[in-house]
Amino acid sequence: MRRIRSVFLALTVLVCAGRTWAADGVNASNLFSPPTHVRPLKIAIYDGPGSGAKGIAAVSARARQLAGALVTALKPDALGTADLSGYDLIIFSGGSGSAQAKALGEAGRQNVRRFVEGGGGYLGVCAGAYLACAGFDWGLGILNAKTVSNTWQRGRGTMEIELADAGRPLLGEVKGRFFIRYANGPIIQPLGRAGLEPYAVAAYFRTEIANNGSPVGVMKDSPAIVFAPFGKGKVMAISPHAEDTPGLENLITQALVWLGRN
Repeated sequence: MRRIRSVFLALTVLVCAGRTWAADGVNASNLFSPPTHVRPLKIAIYDGPGSGAKGIAAVSARARQLAGALVTALKPDALGTADLSGYDLIIFSGGSGSAQAKALGEAGRQNVRRFVEGGGGYLGVCAGAYLACAGFDWGLGILNAKTVSNTWQRGRGTMEIELADAGRPLLGEVKGRFFIRYANGPIIQPLGRAGLEPYAVAAYFRTEIANNGSPVGVMKDSPAIVFAPFGKGKVMAISPHAEDTPGLENLITQALVWLGRN
């Protein structure tokens, strides 16, 4: 009887009530397929105040999964003066978006903005997603979005998200919900700024956390991953943390390949 039960539990791995995971809180392994036919990418990643060492390491590790990828960490001072045209894309990882913006200064923010506008890719994870938004006077202004509330400390936990139809050609043909780590990432809505292209939704939150007086009911079914053009370049903003969620090892790599495809 115990053996039969074990076999039954092992077989109920992937599809349960529209979800794609092995057990509560755990995704099936390698849920997203690795990219194929990838040209070597030159990737810059911000390394400075507002980005934690663990987040930088996790995102860098995902980038280095790509064959031939060259990943270069750039300090805030360098981003104010460096010629970024030799890179395919730039990454801003988790931490504090406002602290990243302050460390970059006006020169750094304008340099990153010009890079994306000229054809570069931008990946913002959590804090980096905040930084991209045009709804903050300190932001880069490359994503036509604002947060639904100034109370950003919603909490930390494991959320369920689901790819939108527009997200599958970019990230993978994954159907149903899956788990992802969340840590106070932005809950956004359209800003509606003239002259700035609207974003498209690649994935939606399907569950919610609302601690510390944050508004209830605004997270569920709101965007978890969005993308948009900016000038000749591309922007992708990921509110939660795919880079260190088991089973999602290739979500970030798929995003990087799309951003680096010009």
